[in-house]
Amino acid sequence: MAEISAAAVKALRDKTDLPMMLCKKALVEAEGDEEKAKEILKREGLKVKEKRADNATEEGRIFTATTPDGEEAVMVEVVCESAPVATGQDMANFGEKLVKQFLKGPGATTPDELLAQKDPDGSGKTLAEIFDEMINKIREKMAVSRVARMRGPVGAYVHHDFKTGVLFQATGSKKTVPVLKDVAMHIAALKPAVSYPEELDPALVERERDRLREAAKKSGKPDNIVEKIVDGQLKTFYNEAGVLTFQPFAKEQSKTVSQVLAEQGLKAASFMRWVIGRR
Repeated sequence: MAEISAAAVKALRDKTDLPMMLCKKALVEAEGDEEKAKEILKREGLKVKEKRADNATEEGRIFTATTPDGEEAVMVEVVCESAPVATGQDMANFGEKLVKQFLKGPGATTPDELLAQKDPDGSGKTLAEIFDEMINKIREKMAVSRVARMRGPVGAYVHHDFKTGVLFQATGSKKTVPVLKDVAMHIAALKPAVSYPEELDPALVERERDRLREAAKKSGKPDNIVEKIVDGQLKTFYNEAGVLTFQPFAKEQSKTVSQVLAEQGLKAASFMRWVIGRR
């Protein structure tokens, strides 16, 4: 058996970022051949993935990135088994590579399409290869589970626990304005279901309108006044039903989200709100 020096182990450790004991074991099996040892480590990494394939991935982290002009934004979700991995530096570094490439590269419609692309930081490796190396190092199940891209004007926000992410799309002004991110933050906190009343179940809205109309008629007011009363009361219903544009804006509750956007020449278009572990 070839003598494995501490320097050889350290050199392999520096190149693979894997634990010293794993590096030494691989070098022993490879009889000191570093390239063979690297292949052994890769093979062992695949065994880890296979062994943990059925494990639950209830933790994770959401990443976003936006172009400086606010005209495009991307969002990526990476799931894993444990909270320490979700908030660790390896996850953070890899996630930043994902959104950087997604935003500046040719684009992708699936996680696999994104992972097949090269590292934007110039290592020459694909993102999939970097991902496999990280899994081999961390030794738990991980997956890039969702990717999304939205054209602007758009604002992006990730909550401080990294588990909730939002992309908010507007129409109108082409200038980058802070309110876009503020509305994305509002969506993360207030959890609207839709952007406009027209997106609610029409039957649900009609039942509420009928209920309000019957209550208003008891006042004895003329039908035209009754309808105005109902229209006014429906605004409260829309807020309670989770219509974004009718919700009081989280940072300035004297105004609705719609009013705040209008002041900047904007109208809400659509949004995505992701939460780790929920679909």
